[in-house]
Amino acid sequence: MLRIAVQSKGRLYEDTIQLLSEADIKISSSRRTLLIQSTNFPIEVLYLRDDDIPQSVATGVADIGVVGENEFQERGEDAEVIEKLGFSKCRLSLAIPKEVEYTGLEWFDGKKVATSYPNILRKFMASKGINIEIHVITGSVEISPGIGLADAIFDIVSSGSTLVSNNLREVEVVMQSEAILIGDKKMSDEKRQTLQELLFRIGAVRQAEDKKYVRMNVPYERLDEIVSVLPGLKSPTIIPLADKEWCCVHTVLDQRRFWEIIGRLKELGAQGILVTPIEKMIL
Repeated sequence: MLRIAVQSKGRLYEDTIQLLSEADIKISSSRRTLLIQSTNFPIEVLYLRDDDIPQSVATGVADIGVVGENEFQERGEDAEVIEKLGFSKCRLSLAIPKEVEYTGLEWFDGKKVATSYPNILRKFMASKGINIEIHVITGSVEISPGIGLADAIFDIVSSGSTLVSNNLREVEVVMQSEAILIGDKKMSDEKRQTLQELLFRIGAVRQAEDKKYVRMNVPYERLDEIVSVLPGLKSPTIIPLADKEWCCVHTVLDQRRFWEIIGRLKELGAQGILVTPIEKMIL
């Protein structure tokens, strides 16, 4: 039985449980118990605080865990990074009061900076040869300059709205972060086999992200032109229709270029375009 450590609440919890659900792994929604077993896959979920997950995996309490890359780097535990998961993206940034003139990273020399990530900050500033006083605080870091506790902050930034509401502005991005899957380096071969099956399912879900399955009727005389604008995985599927002057083309399009490509296809004579979401994709 593979044991996965998952954040007990918050956005990372929601995204992780959704990923497991999309991989057809059934987990009870109840969190009244800390350890819940899947009903259709050899895995059990251990709910923990996010800052406890790296240590639980490094010490073998859990075999694998989903944690923010920033939290993993801060804790410095001896676990392996198995895969980046592509969700819960954010950044760790330095921010100062918006009315203060910023002259570059040297502005921080001799300043007091409040943060919940002292190890990452200390390492970064040391690499730049800048001396700062670090004030460690957990929660509500952004209020520190406003109450005179620090000159600046080093904290997680997603949209930046929290900084704006506290009269702060982001001046330096130190690291980008997202959810990662970490693993116990001493995991048994049997558990690694289960992990490979889990990774296969996760991969199929992630391959389908932002992809659309498209079917359209096109005139044979424009077929070569239409195929030339399709950035499909391989060559598209071509199916003859009852009307011998027309055929049906099946392909996969990326959401980022979807409307651009659809517009071009319509110009080339494509009709009856049917678009459906893709749940999973196995390459």
